[in-house]
Amino acid sequence: MQVKTFTGATSQEVLASIKAEMGPDAVILSNRTYRKNGEVCHEVTAGLERDTPGDGPVTAGGVSAGWGDWHKEWMQIKDQLFALMKPAIQMDRLSPRQRVALEYLQREGVSDEVAVALYKRLLTEPGASVLECLYGMVPVKAWGWEEWDQPVHLLTGPFGSGKTTTGLRLALHLRQTAPETRIAFINADCLRGNGRLVLRHWAELSNFIYLEAPDKEAMGAALQAARADIAFVDVPGMTGEQNLAAWQTEMGLDVVGVAAHLVLPPFYDALQTSEFLRRYKTSRPGSIIWSKLDEAVSYGNIVNVACAAGLPVSALSYGAELKESLVPASEPLMWRMIFKRQLPGGRSDAEQATDTFNKTSHR
Repeated sequence: MQVKTFTGATSQEVLASIKAEMGPDAVILSNRTYRKNGEVCHEVTAGLERDTPGDGPVTAGGVSAGWGDWHKEWMQIKDQLFALMKPAIQMDRLSPRQRVALEYLQREGVSDEVAVALYKRLLTEPGASVLECLYGMVPVKAWGWEEWDQPVHLLTGPFGSGKTTTGLRLALHLRQTAPETRIAFINADCLRGNGRLVLRHWAELSNFIYLEAPDKEAMGAALQAARADIAFVDVPGMTGEQNLAAWQTEMGLDVVGVAAHLVLPPFYDALQTSEFLRRYKTSRPGSIIWSKLDEAVSYGNIVNVACAAGLPVSALSYGAELKESLVPASEPLMWRMIFKRQLPGGRSDAEQATDTFNKTSHR
């Protein structure tokens, strides 16, 4: 959709400008009247749905030019629409427990869009708990052979998200449960020297096969030479208009038997997260792996991303060590983290605060 804002002295003047520039099919998205230097101004935002993505100039990544500007403007419009909807949420229609839980989630960073969706679910299921409704909104598919039997797993995500160390943690966890598994790492992110050295160093220490594949021919040769039960591919970060789907096709990895895992920390803002979900979208089976959980102060964004991406959460990664710093995801672990800020194997903020109080009060 093409979105543009028009201003003029009268509403008729503005509508005439919209019709002249965007045609009769333009849709009015919002309008407002305000005073500027003592004069009345009319502002109207209009949108025009394109028939195909190719209606405008297209970049090498297959995205219409100006998509980023449109996306930012649409996010602003969406925020305004949900701001208008929030007063319509009648908290008194919820039970006290539901109301407290919903208000807490909003304070923890759950978006207005998700809050409205959850509110509607609670109204249609009056006796349900908030957790029961959230289970359907945030799917979980735990990491392990039972659920993830594909021979090739792509570790994707922005630079600095922790995908290289997360891949090593997944492999070490798999080795604990299946010691005889032959595991290989294929580094397709060959331009970054530091990450390349780290991956090679730890792969050799852990007795994993290590190979490099900067192009399609090298990737095919590496997969054949590895002869592994499972191969982890460290995918380079996608920048600008690059996207994972095009990269997979280019590397010959858009095939059956490939799964893609998007590694994200939970503290990116809504606009950045939305852009990452676009760049790393794939037609292959996939999941979200949450990394750097120990660095976050709240975990509401986990709910936002699950609803936006439609992908299950497979693993939770935290801490600086490689061993015992990743666990397969489960509903109890997820909700203890979101509602109690309790990391897997750790204690909640409330429990730590109670211990601190008890220690100081007995001095």
